[in-house]
Amino acid sequence: MSRSIRLDAVLVQAIIAGALSFAHLHDLAEAAGQTGWKAWAYPVSVDLLLVAAWRRLRTARRDRSAWIWFVIALFASLGANIATAGLLDLTDVPAWLCILVAGWPALAFLGGTLLVHSPADPAGPAQAVDEPAAPEVEMHRTDEPVPASAVPELTPARPQPAPAVPGALLDHARKIADAHRASTGAPMSADALSARLQLPAPMADAIAAELQLT
Repeated sequence: MSRSIRLDAVLVQAIIAGALSFAHLHDLAEAAGQTGWKAWAYPVSVDLLLVAAWRRLRTARRDRSAWIWFVIALFASLGANIATAGLLDLTDVPAWLCILVAGWPALAFLGGTLLVHSPADPAGPAQAVDEPAAPEVEMHRTDEPVPASAVPELTPARPQPAPAVPGALLDHARKIADAHRASTGAPMSADALSARLQLPAPMADAIAAELQLT
């Protein structure tokens, strides 16, 4: 409840202040020779420039031109209010004030155009994300290298001699190979003989070499 009352009071105060300022600007423009609808257009021009400069300041607070035009519009509004407070004879307005009032439309148009078409503040550079630094690796060796003379030379392995094949085993293998040739018409391979005898590979290779099997 109190909040709504406070908002209504602020709104009423703004309306009263705006109406008084509007009337003072109208009276000053009319005293300076701007009659009819032109006298009513001056307060609108001043207030619009003031609002445009304020809106510009809200989006670009570092814009110096927006501050300049805001001060100019504020000075025009305050000057009209002060001049019509009895400090100035509205029946005998000085020539310099008539010149200022007559030149105001061009000044207000220039200020409004610059405020509208000036580029906005460039976006600041994106903040770089701090990446964790890679751990430093110590490249110096603490141990001393072994001299080449201390490294043993590698000698190629000597081939192992073929195992001796017993005569009975050789005769048994020959019979198997002959039976295979007789039944199939083709010589028995060394792999087939090794699988049939189920002997270690060295012994099977020795028997195959004796029987000249491939």
